[in-house]
Amino acid sequence: MPIRAVVVAVLCCLACGCTTLLPRSKETTRGPWQSYKDAQLTFDKVIPGQTTLGELKDLKLHPDSNANIVILNYADVMRRFLPNSSVTMADLDGAVKACIDAKTACVGYEVNQKYLNKNREGDVVADVLGFHRETETTGWAFNGLVLVKSGVVIYTLTGGQPDIKQHEESTSMLGPVQGLSQKLFGF
Repeated sequence: MPIRAVVVAVLCCLACGCTTLLPRSKETTRGPWQSYKDAQLTFDKVIPGQTTLGELKDLKLHPDSNANIVILNYADVMRRFLPNSSVTMADLDGAVKACIDAKTACVGYEVNQKYLNKNREGDVVADVLGFHRETETTGWAFNGLVLVKSGVVIYTLTGGQPDIKQHEESTSMLGPVQGLSQKLFGF
């Protein structure tokens, strides 16, 4: 009898569209900031021409103090700021030119941190069978760049998306049959 009760309870949850049974995921780049604003406030403390490498370490803007910092050499910086022939050195900020001209005496630190929460919503049966899926994505994404020449910051740049709110919805009238036909026949 107890097995029958469990089966009935599970079927009731499925029939009611219990969204707690649907998948949830979280994508986070580990870093010292809990929000976009926290990251921006940290970058706002960096003063070109004054902030040193030691101060960058204290601010968690250096690979020694933050695992998710990308180190850029001058060639990487050049590729970022001169992506094609329509952009020339004359178009660049003076500090970026100085970094590229300094070659190995200049290094860049790139920060990319994000926090995304993805929650599936809606009817469990329709979702599991592939008839109808809804996904809500919320979070934030921050990116920043610091150029350091001879141990002193010469340039900073920040951007990103302070508030991410996305809704994705897909409907398949054939449900699981459509997925099967795609695997079998390639369409």
